[in-house]
Amino acid sequence: MNARLPLRDPNAPVGAIARASAEAPDLKVSFEFFPPKTQKMEDKLWASIEKLAPLSPDFVSVTYGAGGSTRERTHRTVARMVEETPFAPAAHLTCVGASRAEIDEVAQAYWDAGVRHIVALRGDPPNGIGEPYAPHPDGYAYANDLTEGLKKIADFEVSVSAYPEQHPESSNWSVEIDNLKRKIDSGATRAITQFFFSPDVFWRFQDRVLDAGISIPIVPGLMLQPNFNGLARMSKMCGVSVPAWYAGLFDGLDNDPTTRDMLTATLAAELTAELRDRGVDHFHLYTLNRAEIASSVGRILGLHQRQKPESVA
Repeated sequence: MNARLPLRDPNAPVGAIARASAEAPDLKVSFEFFPPKTQKMEDKLWASIEKLAPLSPDFVSVTYGAGGSTRERTHRTVARMVEETPFAPAAHLTCVGASRAEIDEVAQAYWDAGVRHIVALRGDPPNGIGEPYAPHPDGYAYANDLTEGLKKIADFEVSVSAYPEQHPESSNWSVEIDNLKRKIDSGATRAITQFFFSPDVFWRFQDRVLDAGISIPIVPGLMLQPNFNGLARMSKMCGVSVPAWYAGLFDGLDNDPTTRDMLTATLAAELTAELRDRGVDHFHLYTLNRAEIASSVGRILGLHQRQKPESVA
């Protein structure tokens, strides 16, 4: 006679996603937005913020266009977040297209507006990725210089970027890791990664970071882009490898946005859960100002079970 298998507790978590959801109180999340260009886009942004508020992000960041092209819009968006939302906003600042005096003035304005967290980046050339980068003659040359300058202005918390598959301009891993160490030595306390699709990419990078004696948190960045053609172009520009199996899942879905959204949310949640299963406790979601996918990922991971902030005004 075959032995009966014991019945499992129906409330016990099964699988990486369920375990991550069960441990959601210890999970941290941050969302990234970009400043709106039109009134319609602004309405969409604030609707997204309202929808994501119940997930209680630990901070939200607002990007800065190439060459500082969105400087004023970024400042207005971040200042409004300080005044009208429960979020702790982080403003992006780049070195491109401005003198030190101009950047220092922007940073001081952020501090005066109540912003205490900056994401310090070198930034892309004004003509886009692939063009040669040339520092402004009177500006901060690189992110480590910007980080050092910010810390002289005020006691900002500074996050910087990290590249699990190397920055496209890095010649080797020694150059890549040394650049990250310079940013940390200048005062950065957190690194947020470029997006990736395989947990092994992150683990290999984490090993390199630990071998170099780097101990600040390395926060995985997850891209929530359901348009695969757009994602493929972005990945190519950023030097991010897209696994064949990932591309295959989106094959034939050009005219099926519902399924693309579902796949994007599920795959992001699965990647997050696998990383969470091995101890990662903070994730940065590149939302593209689309709340639906970010909200789905957050709910799959149980973030809605955390204490809710006050409603967005």
